[in-house]
Amino acid sequence: MTPLLRVFGVLRLLVAAAILLAVLATFADTASRSAINPFNFFGYFTMQSNIIMMLVLVGAGLAALRGSKSSRLWMLIRASATTYMVIVGLVYNTLLIGLPGGVELAWANAILHIVVPVYVLLDWLCCPDRQPLAWRDLWFVLLYPALWCTVVLIRGATDGWVPYPFLNPATGYGSVFFFVALIGAGTIGIGALAWWRSRVGLGRKTG
Repeated sequence: MTPLLRVFGVLRLLVAAAILLAVLATFADTASRSAINPFNFFGYFTMQSNIIMMLVLVGAGLAALRGSKSSRLWMLIRASATTYMVIVGLVYNTLLIGLPGGVELAWANAILHIVVPVYVLLDWLCCPDRQPLAWRDLWFVLLYPALWCTVVLIRGATDGWVPYPFLNPATGYGSVFFFVALIGAGTIGIGALAWWRSRVGLGRKTG
């Protein structure tokens, strides 16, 4: 284990702890002000992506501290989780910032929407423990967003709850499906950059 890997291992565990604290504090704050529906609270892409990333960071942090090599499946999960968090940061800071609702605690909001996306991007760019990902596996990055969008559309059509205004059926399904397609295209685009980064740099031959 190199000193750099040790640093990233510790940072990953610290960021994972910050995510856990932010999610729990947000849940407690929301519950203190009104009745809370866990399915709604945890239905947000931000919450789910951060929880996925927290688990990934714990696993990646421990792996870095142990100096163990990642499996192909684990690298696919890491790259996909990183992609989702970058999307969270981009969407929030371009479409959702300043809108009512969302995370009321300013510090928790900053962790979930800014700190974590920035950290995981830098981690993926700079930490030398990446393994090269095959382009034929890029479809993997779409699995979770496709499932999430499907559940959101079903809930929007049945009980009327949607996590984000641009997915509200009241705006018209043309608009909704446009943003769903945009999410898919953005996921593939950002995922492709993550895949590309796994194959270059740090003295790695891409083959």
